[in-house]
Amino acid sequence: MDLVTAPPLSPTDRSTVRRHRDRQRADRAELHAVLDEALVAHVGRVVDGEPVVLPTLHARIGETLYLHGSSGAASLRGDEPVCVTVTIIDGLVYARRWFTQSANYRSAVVRGHARRVADPDEALAAMRALVRQVAPGQDDHADPPSRKEMAATSIVALDLTEASVKARTGPPGDGDAVAAGDGRWAGVVGLEMRVTGVTTCPALPEDTPVPPHVPRHGDRTS
Repeated sequence: MDLVTAPPLSPTDRSTVRRHRDRQRADRAELHAVLDEALVAHVGRVVDGEPVVLPTLHARIGETLYLHGSSGAASLRGDEPVCVTVTIIDGLVYARRWFTQSANYRSAVVRGHARRVADPDEALAAMRALVRQVAPGQDDHADPPSRKEMAATSIVALDLTEASVKARTGPPGDGDAVAAGDGRWAGVVGLEMRVTGVTTCPALPEDTPVPPHVPRHGDRTS
């Protein structure tokens, strides 16, 4: 997570939370934290007059969000308005009423005009950041892409000027009147993403050492 001092979020009319406004966050560091922890982003745009939302890899460098795709994919061309969302679920909130059943989460929405990254140095830096986002340390362990591979890759940049963060924490919102004297269990089931196993490539001997940067069974992914 980037801990440098950054200006607070300044929500525009489009990025202002309408429902549960008390859950909106104004600290830009919280935006950075959500983007840096999430492994998948969803990009929304209009294709031939129809809305399309697709998952993609992402990474942040400073106040710029980079998205990765194929150069031949119409879903990530750049030079167009887009909406990018990421969500992290921290827990399932078990309530006493269906209506107050909920989840503890952190989510970010970034809106703006995406641009296609044409500068080779910026594109390579973005690719390195994308590798680090998913597999920290792998950018030094593995070979960088060739010119041909870079030409086949589309990288789109989106600045973080217009962004919002929303989060929920805490117990069920049943209210004291509902909870008082009610013996039914209610609470929060915490969730987190962990490594379930590490399998060596079958082309290698089984006793090939696993590099230190590769997470082990049970490790958190962030």
